[in-house]
Amino acid sequence: MHNSILSYSYASNEIKGYQTSEIAKNEKNDCFVRAVAAATGSHYDAAHSYVKENFGRKEGKGTELVSLHMMNLEDNGMNIAGKDFEVKVLPTEKITNKYKLYGEIVKRKKTVKSFIKDNPIGTFIIGVSKHAFTIKDGQLIDNAGEEFRPTRKVESAFKVTPKVEEVQLSLF
Repeated sequence: MHNSILSYSYASNEIKGYQTSEIAKNEKNDCFVRAVAAATGSHYDAAHSYVKENFGRKEGKGTELVSLHMMNLEDNGMNIAGKDFEVKVLPTEKITNKYKLYGEIVKRKKTVKSFIKDNPIGTFIIGVSKHAFTIKDGQLIDNAGEEFRPTRKVESAFKVTPKVEEVQLSLF
């Protein structure tokens, strides 16, 4: 599904194993699990257990204190199903726009649309009010029913990049 403003794709189609996962069938409030799965390309069940272990997420409940846990991952990285990822917590200036209002400079949270415009390349887990989703190279990956809300304010953003092992090449 494409529209001119936002490229959109359903999390249920993008996430490996989501359609067949027994865990996913009985889960609710799992948007952060889906966001992690979509951002890392990992199987839903692997992302589910990762978020449970590393974020203290309880079955059927949303994930709390995400920013705090993500700051920890910024130092230690993220390992899901044997794949390593670097995590970067984007600073406030990356998720706010500056405006001039009556001669004063004011900062306002970016909208999802504005964030995508400013970050066309890369994989991000985005937090908006009581919800999370993935943006991958400008494409919004989210649950069905969330697609027509480009004006939600970005509360937090985390860049997720696969770690590339540095290989020492020898010529002889």
